[in-house]
Amino acid sequence: MSGANRQQWRNWAGNQRATPVQVARPRSVGELSALVETASRVGSRVKAIGSGHSFTGIGLTDGVQVELSGMAGLRALDTSTGLVTVDAGLPLYRLNRMLADAGLALSNLGDIDRQTVAGALSTGTHGTGRNLGGLATQVRALELVLADGSVVQCDPTRDPELFSAARVGLGALGLVTSVTLAAEPAFVLHAAERPMPLGRVLGELDELVATNDHFEFYWFPHTEKTLTKRNNRLAEGQRPRPIGRPRAFIEDDVIGNGAFRLTCELGKAVPSLVPRINRFAARFMGDREYSDASHRVFCSPRRVRFVEMEYAVPREAVRDAIAGVRRVTELPGMRVSFPIEVRFTAPDDIPLSTASGRDSAYLAVHMFAGQPYQRYFAEVEAVMSGLDGRPHWGKMHTCDADTLRTRYPRFDEFLAVRKRVDPGGLFGNDYLDRVLGPADGGS
Repeated sequence: MSGANRQQWRNWAGNQRATPVQVARPRSVGELSALVETASRVGSRVKAIGSGHSFTGIGLTDGVQVELSGMAGLRALDTSTGLVTVDAGLPLYRLNRMLADAGLALSNLGDIDRQTVAGALSTGTHGTGRNLGGLATQVRALELVLADGSVVQCDPTRDPELFSAARVGLGALGLVTSVTLAAEPAFVLHAAERPMPLGRVLGELDELVATNDHFEFYWFPHTEKTLTKRNNRLAEGQRPRPIGRPRAFIEDDVIGNGAFRLTCELGKAVPSLVPRINRFAARFMGDREYSDASHRVFCSPRRVRFVEMEYAVPREAVRDAIAGVRRVTELPGMRVSFPIEVRFTAPDDIPLSTASGRDSAYLAVHMFAGQPYQRYFAEVEAVMSGLDGRPHWGKMHTCDADTLRTRYPRFDEFLAVRKRVDPGGLFGNDYLDRVLGPADGGS
């Protein structure tokens, strides 16, 4: 494993970089298994990397970086049961198209679709939905290469402890090679995007969450303005009314990405203008209705680069969380051009899911790429920590294992599985050493 001609890798946001000693691109499970065996023998750590949409160092390594673009196909699809098995390196946007072609869809998705299936699962991608969990709740089976090179399949009956933990495995338990997901018959979502004053949103929040299949809102800091999004299923047989391509180009590409980038650049250059810029920008965001295939409504193009922190808090603490973030944005000298995103999910039974065991509200804060974010994120993190907040595994935070153990009742259950399948920390890195502790129990 020569270190010659080592190339630097960086993530989508540009805030995480690594120089692996080797970049491997296996094309089969057998090749990957042999690679892991060799790395274990010579004492080199191994990490799989997806599309680079995580803002943390969860995928970084100075050992062997595994790119799974050569393992990105469809293994099996049963339209009668809705079960679909795909390679781990398949990007979500390709999976969505495959399912649509077969008359199927996933019940819930996040708001971007560039991640690989394994990457999205490993970091806890969740979306929003009053009765729905994140992507991991739709998993029915997994295949992994473990630290000894063995290939294992797990599901609720075959090694249920490994299956339970590996659905949100942080890349700490093994290299996921295939995923079986439960899809359902394709459905159409009706999207209503409306501006609302923040006070009204907070006053009606319980009703808004309860009466919509998928509800979220974006609050523009330094203003009273929000953009609400309500996505609801159309009855079977109702025809979709998608946004025409010219209008979609203007609203999503020209305004939603192009003009928004310009306002961020202006705010970066002249921070004192940010409150006025936000009031101006809020007037041009949203206020439309349309309906389309579910994956086209769930997912949006994101071309403006940023860094992000997101915390999940207990559903009942959401107003306190918003109030706390508001206090942060009003601190002297604080200027925030990106909206705060608020979403909701049902509880699940996955040990390290941010929604494990509780109804959850998610607050995501962003800062335009190149702007100083440290003070803003630190102040927001202090608010979330006071509300038993759980950080998104793929988004920026400073929590360590001692802190996270107090917020996840099943934390040690996950560590027990890790100790069994990767006792030497072959799949570890600095990030996992911080948030889980060293696999071998060392310092």
